[in-house]
Amino acid sequence: MSEKEQGSRPPVVEPAETESVETPPFETRVVTQRGLYFGELEAGVVYQHRPGRTLTEADNVLFTTLTMNTQALHLDAAWSAEQPFGQRLVNSMLTLSTMVGQSVTQLTQGTIVAQLGMTDISFPHPMYHGDTLYTETVVTGKRLSSSRPGQGIVTMVHTGRNQDGVIVGTASRTVLMWLDPAND
Repeated sequence: MSEKEQGSRPPVVEPAETESVETPPFETRVVTQRGLYFGELEAGVVYQHRPGRTLTEADNVLFTTLTMNTQALHLDAAWSAEQPFGQRLVNSMLTLSTMVGQSVTQLTQGTIVAQLGMTDISFPHPMYHGDTLYTETVVTGKRLSSSRPGQGIVTMVHTGRNQDGVIVGTASRTVLMWLDPAND
């Protein structure tokens, strides 16, 4: 190939030789992802759960049909278009489930004994297909269990917001937690 045909191609550069660096021997340590134990949870702290979750039409239809909820507001686009919101809404139980699910890896993965209940659930603004849900949790109370040694009861409030920061769901949740790793 002539210089003209080669044009302005850069010359081929061979990689430089690198010196091998020996690393000192070390002990392999395994770190398992987990939530927080009772003693690690702090009342009043805002735990922000990331990443957010964009809820799609497929998510909504699948969840709605799996749970046998035949509400047209979630399934029938033509009918929903004539309703006050003008479109289908994400099933509020999907919103709630996702809010709780987003908190698991940070707060309760492997550290929860049982979910005891939920109260004060509200959905002040709808979620639409394509909205992204971001959840945060505040621990509002905790106490040692009087009947289950090594365990404690934690109350937390989950708040879900859409991509615009609008609150789309809230729920107070009570869980039974292990006090520390020695007890689980």
